[in-house]
Amino acid sequence: MTTPYTPPKVWTWDQENGGKFASINRPIAGATHDKDLPRGVHPFQLYSLATPNGVKVTLMFEELLEAGHAAEYDAWLITIGKGEQFGSGFVAVNPNSKIPALLDMSGPQPLRVFESGSILIHLAEKFGAFLPASGPMRTQTLNWLMWQMGSAPFLGGGFGHFYTYAPEKVEYAINRYAMEVKRQLDVLDRHLAENAWMAGDYSIADMAIWPWYGNLVLGRSYPEADKFLDVDIYTNLKRWADAIEARPATKRGRIVNKVSGDPSEQMAERHSSADFAGRV
Repeated sequence: MTTPYTPPKVWTWDQENGGKFASINRPIAGATHDKDLPRGVHPFQLYSLATPNGVKVTLMFEELLEAGHAAEYDAWLITIGKGEQFGSGFVAVNPNSKIPALLDMSGPQPLRVFESGSILIHLAEKFGAFLPASGPMRTQTLNWLMWQMGSAPFLGGGFGHFYTYAPEKVEYAINRYAMEVKRQLDVLDRHLAENAWMAGDYSIADMAIWPWYGNLVLGRSYPEADKFLDVDIYTNLKRWADAIEARPATKRGRIVNKVSGDPSEQMAERHSSADFAGRV
């Protein structure tokens, strides 16, 4: 049993206590160093990493290109383990210092877009794709997009942190978040028992949810978490996850800005469709 913790009257920052991410987590915002962001030739400049939130956006770009839209983009790697999200150029695009961040250069003035859900909506509305312009299905799509934005912190910052990254295994914390993630998986499984996709046709709701919950049931999120959470019981969710996995745009999008795992599935930067030659 862990030693009981008594919180002080005023919290202070213990830089040595934070587990794997102690070197990059801090209680203040703003840039730590000067560093300009690179710029490519395409209308959209994406600064990201292939975390679930980063993959949402590269899935969207690749789906847009697959559908014939003029959505060419440069994807630049931001290595958060090295604190690159705290460079002055990145902070100028996203003052919250989180990936992904997008510079839309297609208009008269560069437009910064941050937060993955906001980027998905921005691109969907710009190209008139993967989000109905009006009506009930637009509302349903946004319902599920916001569900993901509100639910995933319990999976990543809660369960994933305490199950995989925390300096010690805390039974209470793991059980607390495992129960909530199991509930979320059941929400999705019940919905997908009666629906092929999250909201009518394939949409930004599917693209937002799949990198988090699809990868979890496919065994690619946290080591042994799929067994611990008994994900095989969620058969409808697994059917949906497999269907998205098989999409050509998914095969491309999920490896952009990826720098870990199988070397054949890594692509630190993406600047052209030709970059995928021999990979997918």
